[in-house]
Amino acid sequence: MAPDENTLHLDESSNADALLVGLNEEQHLAVTTDATPLAIHAGAGSGKTRVLTHRIAWRAETGREDPRRVMALTFTRKAAAELRHRLRRLGLRDQVAAGTFHAIAFAQLRNWWQDNGQKEPELLTRKIGFIAPLLPRDRRTTDALDVTTEIEWAKARRIRPEAYASLAEETSRNTRMAPAIIASIYHEYEELKTKRSLVDFDDLLENCAKAIRGDKAFGNAQRWRFRHFYVDEFQDVNPLQMALLTAWLGGSNDLCVVGDPDQAIYGWNGAEADHLVRFTTHFPDGQVIDLHQNYRSTPQILRTAASALVGRPPLLANRPSGSTPTVTVHADDQAEARAIAQSARDSKGPTGRWAHQAVLVRTNAQAETMATALRQAQIPIRTRAGSGLMDRADIKGTLTMVGRSKRPLNEHLGDLRSGDLPADLNDAQEIESARDSERANAFAELQHLAHEYLSLDPGGTGAGFVKWAREQARTHQDDSIDAVEIATFHAAKGLEWPIVHVAGVEQGLVPIGHARDTRSRAEERRLLYVALSRAKDHLHISWAAERRFGEKMSRRQPSPWLEDVEFAILNLDQPLEKAQQAQRVKQVRQQVSRKQETDSPVLDTLKTWRNDLARANDVDPWKVFNNATLEALVALWPTEQEQLVAVSGIGPFKADRHGKALLDILGRFERPNIPAPSAPAAKKKAAPPAAQTNPDLASALKKWRMDQAAGKPAFTVFTNASLDQLVTHRPTTEEELLAITGIGPAKVARFGEALLSFLAQQP
Repeated sequence: MAPDENTLHLDESSNADALLVGLNEEQHLAVTTDATPLAIHAGAGSGKTRVLTHRIAWRAETGREDPRRVMALTFTRKAAAELRHRLRRLGLRDQVAAGTFHAIAFAQLRNWWQDNGQKEPELLTRKIGFIAPLLPRDRRTTDALDVTTEIEWAKARRIRPEAYASLAEETSRNTRMAPAIIASIYHEYEELKTKRSLVDFDDLLENCAKAIRGDKAFGNAQRWRFRHFYVDEFQDVNPLQMALLTAWLGGSNDLCVVGDPDQAIYGWNGAEADHLVRFTTHFPDGQVIDLHQNYRSTPQILRTAASALVGRPPLLANRPSGSTPTVTVHADDQAEARAIAQSARDSKGPTGRWAHQAVLVRTNAQAETMATALRQAQIPIRTRAGSGLMDRADIKGTLTMVGRSKRPLNEHLGDLRSGDLPADLNDAQEIESARDSERANAFAELQHLAHEYLSLDPGGTGAGFVKWAREQARTHQDDSIDAVEIATFHAAKGLEWPIVHVAGVEQGLVPIGHARDTRSRAEERRLLYVALSRAKDHLHISWAAERRFGEKMSRRQPSPWLEDVEFAILNLDQPLEKAQQAQRVKQVRQQVSRKQETDSPVLDTLKTWRNDLARANDVDPWKVFNNATLEALVALWPTEQEQLVAVSGIGPFKADRHGKALLDILGRFERPNIPAPSAPAAKKKAAPPAAQTNPDLASALKKWRMDQAAGKPAFTVFTNASLDQLVTHRPTTEEELLAITGIGPAKVARFGEALLSFLAQQP
């Protein structure tokens, strides 16, 4: 007998309730709230994918959404496959359309082309080989990858060729070729694609958005087909993807996004985390729910990882206490790699699995050094996309060319070379040459593979070598092999391992040398956080006192952020409960102040000079100058010998002995915008009241404060002392706001966005 309607309703209710079992309070709210648009801020290890899939399934089970009308957008095919797999396990089978922006756009465009009788254009999948011939002949090998990257960045930001040069300069893009030349190549690239009826992946998104907006019938059909939108990793969305999402929505608010602002690490590639960070600005009717509980890592690892983020308290741990993370220094990069290999062997033990460990590095050049050391220790390795040799576009382009040849591989060995680094680089050039070093290491490894292949088959052809090399790469990337993972910080995002070794935490790598402005350095901090937060049980951090760049060994300094990491590790036994929040704010202010100093290239140079001098004289660095003195030196910025004695820690003797060197270093940089330190670091008179230094801003702030108070006493918003500091320091970020006396996390949450906007508009 068929069940009656009431029985069916009870079954549906039971199924829906089952989807809520095991969720914590925050997750439960994120799954069941009817609020849209909705942003779920999901910290690392907080169950992001679980919440996303359970929300889709629960809303389908309760009749709130038709699963056939759901579009779930991801950034990788693997993530889309995982989403579909989990939804099937929750009972949704294949009803939900889950895929990447590009895959869904391509499918819709195919229908549109067919409906309009248009021939489907060919998809350009090997972009670097298409762009290389557009470059000057002598720059094709070295610069094709960089030009391709710049074109992809411009298209992600929806920047046309004619606007590229000015915007690249405005945003300080780190280009090897002049922006005007890249703009010309970009223009030629677009024209050649049109002439040959080709479209690239970015064109799919742009053309789909145009078709939806421009063809009313087509747009209505797509919006009828898909009515409920979900986006994973929303912090990684770029303006081009956002434009397509907006076209799909067509004014609807039926949107749920999931992401983590603290894992926004693709700004260099065109991503715009502001869409998530200021979600309620972009979607005024939106609601934000935060997931604070971490189910991945031990409390020790969470506290250590959080130290990479200024002003962020650690996520709440759901796991028991574990081992203390370690920080070690090694004589050079080779010694570091050997030590990690030994640590990996010791950590595995007789019954463990290699696959429970990962070595994370900032650059591809480091990855190869690590791979060599682990191979020599007879430890199986696997490289992750983004850190493997075959994942590099310049290597792919070279292999494509060589793979077409049936001539002996010996005749192609010259094609497998890239320009080596000169041996006489100075310190500044070493940092700038990070990409050259990576390229040189990559091509050196390619040549190593070629000689290995020729030892197996002396008469082997170019085509035979390429096939063999790609088979080797597939072996390295096979997830079924029990092997230690080697990955860059970027490639490690979204992954986790019981044991993680984070290598090369040095100035010039962490942060990367070309990250000089505030925005890019903040992204580098988040990137370090991503690397540290991959560990579940054990975390080992290391750096090298010397590192090879090309043929030259360079002295290295620890990352300026390693101090915060070590401070966190030393204080792991201290509680961090609500009662300690005031102390935490104090630490935040100290960190922000120190960040203003240490995130300065001139201070890094001064410390390097100081340490070299101490090493040459066989004394401790602090006996030359301590950090406080160097920070005061940068803040006061003397320009004459007589002014040096105004800096605490620099008397007449040291001013006479080291003055010329100090002034020469300062003279090579522009003065950073750093407030002068308070006494006794600086021997100077107290600053005049803020009202005297900028009376117009002081008056405007008082009026703004009265408006915010809305009839309540003005001091309940900010005190006069806080206003004076706001006038003096003019903060531009929430981190800088926390450094102001009287402004804590609660006031930043309540007034921060409005205050920063107000200050930005003042003359």
